Amino acid sequence: MADIVNLRSVRKRKARDEKARKADENRARHGRTGARKLAEKTERDREAAALDGHRREHPSGKDDGG
Repeated sequence: MADIVNLRSVRKRKARDEKARKADENRARHGRTGARKLAEKTERDREAAALDGHRREHPSGKDDGG
């Protein structure tokens, strides 16, 4: 004898699976992880600080002395 299946729960499970599959697809196509974004921001900040540390004059381009 066959098992009784609740069709509503089957439809809901199918919809959840489809939504999860689409979310995975979108993450792969468009997204970066939060950790990746933070690592890239940290790297940009570190590079900017290193570059600013090597400046020979003020960012405004004006001299302090006479």
